[in-house]
Amino acid sequence: MIYRTYIPQTPLSEFVELLWFQEDYFLPHTIERAVPTGTMQLIFSMHESGLRVYDRQDHRRSRNLGGALLSGTHSRYVVIDTASVASTVGVHFKAGGVYPFLGVDADELRDADVPLEALWGTKAAELLRERLLEAGTPQDRFGFLEQALLARVARPPARHPAVAYALEEFQSAPSVRSVKEVGERTGLSQRRFIQLFRREVGLTPKMFCRVRRFQKVLPLIGGGRSELAEVALRCGYFDQAHFTRDFREFSGTTPTDYLARRGEHANHVPL
Repeated sequence: MIYRTYIPQTPLSEFVELLWFQEDYFLPHTIERAVPTGTMQLIFSMHESGLRVYDRQDHRRSRNLGGALLSGTHSRYVVIDTASVASTVGVHFKAGGVYPFLGVDADELRDADVPLEALWGTKAAELLRERLLEAGTPQDRFGFLEQALLARVARPPARHPAVAYALEEFQSAPSVRSVKEVGERTGLSQRRFIQLFRREVGLTPKMFCRVRRFQKVLPLIGGGRSELAEVALRCGYFDQAHFTRDFREFSGTTPTDYLARRGEHANHVPL
């Protein structure tokens, strides 16, 4: 297996967490749940078969989304085909980071995985994927991705100040930052604040905080029931019922079952 990452230069680094490449990442299971992160990813398959996602309830039903897709901000888990992502290259955007590169508002992509051609056009999407397939090294692929992103800036590359402030507050302490309080500090009405946040991030402020709080839990859990209760309290859950409800909603399973199933990556649950 080969795995490489790259952090781009400014101005892309303001919006992109990292670029990544993996090759021959074969797993013993065929499908897995990918849990929500509050961010978006641009993913290119290096195989002709394309990228496949499954119905949450019926794994006999699936969709092939082609060789390139944008995975929007999700409020629930996604069931993915592990073989289709064994050799991939992609862009992991920061929260709200994809907005300048789209021709649509981010909340139009909530809970959606969309073929890139639907957003950038067939010609542009196919040309970029061809270049990525033909590139000789991971670094060459990262270079092509950087060029493509810079060429696709559809809006001024800057967040709305209210959204930038809210993201900083919510990500530093998602369990204690009141959405109403943060919204009031922006000087905007609650309705306008939520509208702007959804437009750039893809989720409501409340849902974003729930997802980020859940993400805060994942690297901390690893023991028995008493430790789970302690972690839940540390991360801002008022009781075990709320913790279990969020955990099941975002991962599709209970904390105990998640620990039994957990593989190499915290955000992926083998099935």
